[in-house]
Amino acid sequence: MASTQQAVSSASDADQQYAKFDERKRKRMESNRESARRSRMRKQQRLGELMGETTQLHKQNSICRERIDSVERNYRAMDAENNVLRAQIAELTERLNSLNSLTQFWADANGFPVELSEIPDALLEPWQLPCPIQPIDASSDMLLF
Repeated sequence: MASTQQAVSSASDADQQYAKFDERKRKRMESNRESARRSRMRKQQRLGELMGETTQLHKQNSICRERIDSVERNYRAMDAENNVLRAQIAELTERLNSLNSLTQFWADANGFPVELSEIPDALLEPWQLPCPIQPIDASSDMLLF
C-alpha cells in the first residue's frame, strides 16, 4: 500500500508540477501578448507621428519652393531690366558721342573754339562711382515675403 500511496503521491506531485508549469507558461504567454500589444501600439503611435511630420515637411517644402520660384522670377525680371538699362546706356553713350562729334565739326567749320569734355567713366561704369562705400545693414528678415 505504501508503494501505491507513493505512486499516487508522485503522480499528484507530477500533476501539481505540470499545473505550475502550465500556469507559468500561460502567464508568460499572456505577458508576451501584452508586451506585443504595447509594442504594436508604440509602433502605431510612432508611425502616426512620422506621418504628421512628413505632412508638415511637405508643406514646408512647398512653401520653400514657392519662395524660391518667386525669388527666381524677381531675379529674372531684374536681370531683364538691367539688360534693358545697359542697352539704353550704350545707346545714349553713342548718341552723346555723335552729338559731341557734330558739335566739334560745327565748331571747327565755323571757327568757334568749343571744349567738349569726355564722357565720364562713372556714367559708363556706374558700379565704379567715386563715392565711399556704405555698409548695408542686412538681416534674415529681409528674405521674408
